[in-house]
Amino acid sequence: MSFTQQILLNVPSVVLCLLMVCGSVILTILGLLVVRRFVPHHKLKAHNDVSGPIFSTLGVVYAVLLAFVVIVVWERFDKSDMNAQKEANCLVDLWRDSEAFTPEFKGKAQGLFKEYSKVVVSEEWDILAKGEMSPKVGEIVNKMWTLYSGYLPRNATEQAFFEESVRKLNEFGELRVMRIVDAHNGIHPILLMVLTVGGIVTIAFTFFFGAESLRTQAAMSVLLAIIISLSMFTIFSLDYPFTGDVRINPPEVFKVLAVK
Repeated sequence: MSFTQQILLNVPSVVLCLLMVCGSVILTILGLLVVRRFVPHHKLKAHNDVSGPIFSTLGVVYAVLLAFVVIVVWERFDKSDMNAQKEANCLVDLWRDSEAFTPEFKGKAQGLFKEYSKVVVSEEWDILAKGEMSPKVGEIVNKMWTLYSGYLPRNATEQAFFEESVRKLNEFGELRVMRIVDAHNGIHPILLMVLTVGGIVTIAFTFFFGAESLRTQAAMSVLLAIIISLSMFTIFSLDYPFTGDVRINPPEVFKVLAVK
């Protein structure tokens, strides 16, 4: 389990957001006061014409990188949600297709589908928060494959439904694997380090502008720090789609099948 997942598991989202925002604000104010303590504003003001274009370039580069990561994380979160819904829909299709087979096969298949849904909702979804999977669910999936691989269709109708069921079973298995992979794969630590260092550098650069009013400069620096820290909080919260308060919940279809 990664360090980010440990934080998301143990720290509520509201508390984490406040810590990141308040921490960045406090450090920004302290940093500005330290710079002003040793360098008078009139000396800094003499270099504003040079500092301005450099800061603009730095801000654009960092903003593009930050926006890119936010979009990637959000799209990944949304895709994980869609895959979970597709996984549940595949199970519903398998349930319906099983009506075309013998009563004995249908009873066994639907029993496994119900057991799968129940264990996923009650056990595996909580384990996903740690980036892990339930061995019990894996055993149920193996039983599904054993059941279908041992069945011989009796007529053309059963053959058609059987082929479609096997195709759905393959898709169902792939979607479950993708869900497990998404649960423990996050942004590469190097990229997080670059974003963090880039945010610190961008905020620190504002300390070297020679504004006559310290309060005005502090306000501008603090607002920038708040925007960056909120963006980093968004990345942290959505990085692991099944971990933390902001996470993907089990699809309603699983809950319905579990009590069917």
